[in-house]
Amino acid sequence: MVLETMANVGLLYFLFLVGVEMDLDIIHCMGRKALAIAIAVMILPFIIGVPFSFVLHQKSQGVNEGTFILFLGVALSVTAFPVLARIILAELNLLSSEIGRIAMSSALINDHRFRCLLHLRRSTSGVLDGAMTWAYLILVIILACLGKIVGTLLVAIYYQMPFYEGVALGLLMNTKGLVEMIVLNVGKDQKVLDDMSFAIMVIVAVVMTAIITPTVTTIYKPARRFVPYKRRSIKKSKPDAELRVLVCIHTPRNVPTIINLLEASHPTKKSPICIYVLHLVELTGRASAMLIVHNTWKSSRAALNRTQAQSDHIINAFEKFEQHAGCVSVQPLTAISPYSTMHEDICRVAEDKRVAFIIIPFHKQQTVDGGMEATNPGFQTFNQNVLANAMCSVGILVDRGLNGSPQLAANQVSHHIGVLFFGGPDDREVLSYAWRMSTHPGINLTVMRFVPGDDAIVESTVDPTRPPNDPRILKVVTDSDREKQFDEAFINEFRARTVNDESIVFTEKVVNNGEDTVAVIRLMDTVIDLFVVGRGRGMISSLMAGLTDWSECPELGAIGDLLASLDFAATVSVLVVQQYVGTGPLGDALGTPESPNLPGEHFGDFTGQMNRRPQ
Repeated sequence: MVLETMANVGLLYFLFLVGVEMDLDIIHCMGRKALAIAIAVMILPFIIGVPFSFVLHQKSQGVNEGTFILFLGVALSVTAFPVLARIILAELNLLSSEIGRIAMSSALINDHRFRCLLHLRRSTSGVLDGAMTWAYLILVIILACLGKIVGTLLVAIYYQMPFYEGVALGLLMNTKGLVEMIVLNVGKDQKVLDDMSFAIMVIVAVVMTAIITPTVTTIYKPARRFVPYKRRSIKKSKPDAELRVLVCIHTPRNVPTIINLLEASHPTKKSPICIYVLHLVELTGRASAMLIVHNTWKSSRAALNRTQAQSDHIINAFEKFEQHAGCVSVQPLTAISPYSTMHEDICRVAEDKRVAFIIIPFHKQQTVDGGMEATNPGFQTFNQNVLANAMCSVGILVDRGLNGSPQLAANQVSHHIGVLFFGGPDDREVLSYAWRMSTHPGINLTVMRFVPGDDAIVESTVDPTRPPNDPRILKVVTDSDREKQFDEAFINEFRARTVNDESIVFTEKVVNNGEDTVAVIRLMDTVIDLFVVGRGRGMISSLMAGLTDWSECPELGAIGDLLASLDFAATVSVLVVQQYVGTGPLGDALGTPESPNLPGEHFGDFTGQMNRRPQ
């Protein structure tokens, strides 16, 4: 009696946690695909179980026929939402994927509907026994499993989903958990099942759930989902194609500057911007992380908590930007997970949506007196993880206002942007982005290229202990020379195409050391609203000598960290950009972002239609 009481108390706590995780209002805004799958995996097992239930019912004494059919159908058709959530999150890590969201949505509908069916009928007596009964039970379970897979496959084929995704969804929908245990316990208490039949069905449920993870892992390879795409950076994006940007928001305070930055990016009919707005919420007090895809319609409900109120504020701000800016499409999302693993959601969404650029806020915010203070210690680690794992270009935005409130209309935008060019793939990505921004009628662009003087110390990336004929040394030297060729080709292309644009100023400064570099930058910060600089991975230059010694934030690079420090104007925002370069011979240091063709051939993608500034 005591054990049963404790078990019931534990059941109540578990169901309470499940209720906390579920948002039944989501059911009303589920997509048709998830609803169709939920209905299919609910109906087909019922249909399969009906003929067998008549056979099994003949062996049950005193059990109402309708009750028996309903009970067996519920036991076979139910999908355990909590267990499915843990399988997807903890083991398969598919929550932010399309198949994960469909499975979660379908399971939520399925689980909720069967909790309602569970209370429709109750029986009072009757026992199932005999070897044939056990065989029938096992057979029905197997057929019900196949029924869910077939039902999911039919819906997947109708919606033109890949075959292996349909099979994986069907397997995931066979997940069993506490809800089925409740059904079986009700059946046992009401004498529909005897002890042996109850044990058989429990074992079958445990085995089915246990084999789902390895089976889905074998059948469904997440790598297959992603067709390799070339436009993983702004530089490689076509000027007449859509630019896809993933924006990460911690708090509503990040919104105004990011919206101003996006408006300055100049969305046009030829090159619109698709913005995926991801509100990042730290996982606290929940058993499972989740990724919420919001509908574009506005909810009239009042916010139930602070997190929802912030999400509503962020969504409303970007929807208003979408309405007024034109040539902009916005898809709001919310990611709820620990900061230690949140970068995985970011990178997966970016890969899934074919994003070319990710914008994340700096982990420090400006105070009233103009200083910078850290808001959350987990933000910096999160930013570093995104930089290390993202499969596209990434920008860290140091927010210092960027002209205050959001400028929703193009004619309200007026910014002076400064680019500091030292060379390398990150700086070429910066110049590509600034070039796009310069086509905006309200943008003035100043490009400052730093050139080493005669007195500059030439620093080597080569290990002096290696023999001079070491092939690795030759490779480093070759890659360094190629980077210089790419820099020259891109700079020449930029200058040739913008020579008649009065809003663009290009200047070269000869400097010999880090002190000279800082002096030049100080002369610029009085007229610049936004500095756009490269992170400078792997670029060892005497022009930055001594700057890295005092660096507090390595994720910003030497120049970005300098601009974000208190030594510079408190009104200048900074965007630090890291270009995605793929896997090169030097790994993260230099990489090989360009094709092995002649320098300049690959610039046509971005520069082809940026010859003149629109009036």
